[in-house]
Amino acid sequence: MSDPGPRADRRFPRAVFARGGEPDARFSLTNERTFLAWIRTALALLAGGVALEALSLPVEPHWRLAASVLLIVLGIVAPVQAWLGWARAERALRERLPLPAPGFGGPLAAGVLIAGVLVLIGLLLR
Repeated sequence: MSDPGPRADRRFPRAVFARGGEPDARFSLTNERTFLAWIRTALALLAGGVALEALSLPVEPHWRLAASVLLIVLGIVAPVQAWLGWARAERALRERLPLPAPGFGGPLAAGVLIAGVLVLIGLLLR
């Protein structure tokens, strides 16, 4: 790794780029791809939540609304996690520390599971 160099103070966020040295570009690009994957996940969650309410699906309305709201909330939280996860991983790369454990995978999986159960219940109760 090399010194952050004079450009580090002009890069955003400074809390990430002002620390440590420049990591191998492949690792930073992989971290960026993970960030973008979380953004795609957020878009899918938002689209799923909106579609549940926008389409005339044969699901009991209260259960459908609950699943829709849950998916939309997950879709709103996912970009926050994407940003924080990217920053944590990039800092670890720059400081040559072990990568941090993922923080949102479990809650996301649980939320999608719960949304699926809500839709299933809504289908059965129609």
